[in-house]
Amino acid sequence: MFDIPTAPTRVHYLFQENMEALQNAALLLGGRPWLKRVQSLFETLWTENSLHGRVGREINALHRLLTLADVHDPSRPEAAYFAALDPSSPHVEEISLLADELRQASEET
Repeated sequence: MFDIPTAPTRVHYLFQENMEALQNAALLLGGRPWLKRVQSLFETLWTENSLHGRVGREINALHRLLTLADVHDPSRPEAAYFAALDPSSPHVEEISLLADELRQASEET
């Protein structure tokens, strides 16, 4: 479980239950830099219960990645990763569900 002094939030549980799926989504939509960011975020959530500051910004950035917020900008690497993604891939639905769950978990915190 988490090594934090107070009760974990729903975001903490979301990461714990979906860590592999979140890593896969990050890699598909943002490459290795995003995979490393998600892994770092998980490590931070493991020891911190505050979702403010840097952690909150990283959660918001992850939500933007999962919701494809920046794929229309050709100067962003996310656009190229999105272009390579097959829309009929089962990963697309999983990514959409993760985005919804992350939004709901963040709103409840």
